[in-house]
Amino acid sequence: MKALVTGAAGFVGSSLSDALLQAGHEVTGVDCFVDYYARALKEDNLKKARQSSSYNFVEASLVDAELSGLLEGVDWVFHQAAQAGVRASWGADFRIYSDNNVYATQRLLEACLAASVSKLVYASSSSVYGDTRDLPMTESSATRPVSPYGVTKLAGEHLVSLYSVNYGLPTVVLRYFTVYGPRQRPDMAFNRFIRSTLEGGEITLYGDGEQSRDFTFVDDIVAANMAAAAAPVTGELLNIGGGSRITVNEVLALIGDITGREPQVKRHDKQKGDVVHTVADTSRALELIGYKPAVGLREGLSRERDWLQSLDAGLIAAMGAV
Repeated sequence: MKALVTGAAGFVGSSLSDALLQAGHEVTGVDCFVDYYARALKEDNLKKARQSSSYNFVEASLVDAELSGLLEGVDWVFHQAAQAGVRASWGADFRIYSDNNVYATQRLLEACLAASVSKLVYASSSSVYGDTRDLPMTESSATRPVSPYGVTKLAGEHLVSLYSVNYGLPTVVLRYFTVYGPRQRPDMAFNRFIRSTLEGGEITLYGDGEQSRDFTFVDDIVAANMAAAAAPVTGELLNIGGGSRITVNEVLALIGDITGREPQVKRHDKQKGDVVHTVADTSRALELIGYKPAVGLREGLSRERDWLQSLDAGLIAAMGAV
């Protein structure tokens, strides 16, 4: 099969591209290198894929790129591209989120219709649920996002659904629950926590640490994408969680265990847009695409630790302050 992966230089997009190539598929990756974090880290993410003769990378923005050429002969589209970050989505930067998360998605959907792709898999987020007390979260739980980022991801979901219902575009929406692992963005909690602990630095923690998340290892996210593309289902929306719901305080203790060092934590008030608890009901994903998380939290954290320790000093420096 021939696949297009958007956001291909990012955390999930690059990991997915590598897996598709490993499985024998042809992959075109597209990314515009938004400056949310250092380009050097994204270039490093691309190194493995660029060694393959079956990989083609295009630097372009979905907001203004000519998309028909990118989609020529494409069977599967994995739409991973988005402006990330819950806390950064407030204020003057919201236009970046509306352009990259909503308008770009609409342009891609129109292009996919014209190209008659076999399946579009859209990467959404548990942020669309907001601060619900409906736990575990099911696909029918109310969606009340508490951040502008969550609003844009929900808008993307609605666009995907509209094109599926009205035009018959084959789609699957995957709601990711707190993804972690090698190549994780430097602003994300596990990356910051592990680096700080290894370096003997101080961890900045927002809230009392009793907030909990359903943490999902990146390999499980990748497996869910590939299964969703191949499965004979369309118009579906599925939770993709890791089955590892745990409080942040418990995570810190586990990081201390796997690094052999005591995390030094400085606590701050909870930030706007941060939800208290997330946990996914993934029974529908199991039923429809055979999804079942395979990597536990201790193993996944150890693999992220090993990745961070493998990076050279320049890349660690590019991650910035923790």
